[in-house]
Amino acid sequence: MRVQSLTLAAASAALLAPTTPPAAQIHPAVWRENTVSAAELLAKVRDCAPVSRGRYRSDNGAPANIPVCGTPDAVFWKADMDIDCDGRPGPRCNSRTDPYFSASTAYTQSDGRPLSAERLPFIVVPAPSGLWDYRDHGIGGGSVVAVVHRDRVQYAVVGDTGPQGIIGEASYATAKALGIRADPHGGGAPSGVTYIVFKKTKVSPIEDHAAAVTEGERVAKRFTDGTRAIAE
Repeated sequence: MRVQSLTLAAASAALLAPTTPPAAQIHPAVWRENTVSAAELLAKVRDCAPVSRGRYRSDNGAPANIPVCGTPDAVFWKADMDIDCDGRPGPRCNSRTDPYFSASTAYTQSDGRPLSAERLPFIVVPAPSGLWDYRDHGIGGGSVVAVVHRDRVQYAVVGDTGPQGIIGEASYATAKALGIRADPHGGGAPSGVTYIVFKKTKVSPIEDHAAAVTEGERVAKRFTDGTRAIAE
């Protein structure tokens, strides 16, 4: 029978398959129900204790009214979402689709290549300045982030830096997973996005999105449960 033949073929293939696990790969971002809800995360960041020395703009010319807030285990801000299409070019992110396209990212994959904004959920943090320096809070490339929009949570990593006075930007893949229009030319969300960056966390290799989700769920659970020492 055909079923038997397929079963035998599958069994033979399994015996011949290499036992060495494959290297970490970029996994396309797919939103799924998380163990920690958007409401639970938002409840923990309702009040702001500012850690920035001033406030950021969402875009050039917009009012400077966005503080970076802090808790013992995370920093967060509530802003818009601009679409970052920088990094390795692809069908959706390239110099034709994005008038501000750059083929580099502040942090790179384990093989030295720029990140893929199309495939990897990551956020952009403002470049260090007198206003705020993310590095002072145990944050760097690969730090785990929970990005919340409406009733969805997408785990991502810190992957790029942007202008010193502007905040609220994430990769094409992050936006798409959250149901936000991901077009780099006119897409994004005008408001209602919360970015929660967990201190002293790091995904390695940075391109391993599955690891970011696993670690994100772990630290988010601790965060919402009120358990201290996320990364000790």
